[in-house]
Amino acid sequence: MSLNYAVPGVGTITIDTLVVDSNGTLTVKGEMVPGVVERIHRLQMLGVNVVMISSDQRGNARDLALSSGIAYYEASNSREKEDVLLSLGSQNVAAIGNARIDIGLFVQSLISVATLQAEGIHKDIIDHVDVILPSINDALDFFLDSDTFIATMKR
Repeated sequence: MSLNYAVPGVGTITIDTLVVDSNGTLTVKGEMVPGVVERIHRLQMLGVNVVMISSDQRGNARDLALSSGIAYYEASNSREKEDVLLSLGSQNVAAIGNARIDIGLFVQSLISVATLQAEGIHKDIIDHVDVILPSINDALDFFLDSDTFIATMKR
């Protein structure tokens, strides 16, 4: 299963894998943002493989991923993140992040989303993202609400 969006002027966009960062994306200062886990589970019920790739700056990313029911991969730089994403074997990947280390994810993803939360957003990612949203919950809702996705992505 996957998410399919019929986007006017673009065609059908299919997402079967969602790659997320931890620090500043799913979490703020090491704490999972309230509402994230419920949204992740909704995406999983729709058949989306949700994967966290993190440099684990705060030392708790693996535990947060496991407690949230998502796969975890550690990567210490942008190239390693990109390599992990490519190893997943999907061409229908979306990525959510906020930091310079996420550029490799954004470059290899079909759809890339930046979230601007309390830990900030690095200016270098702007040229590599399709959508900028104010929070991780807004980013997850972007994929869950096909009308929002289509309205943002259509030509």
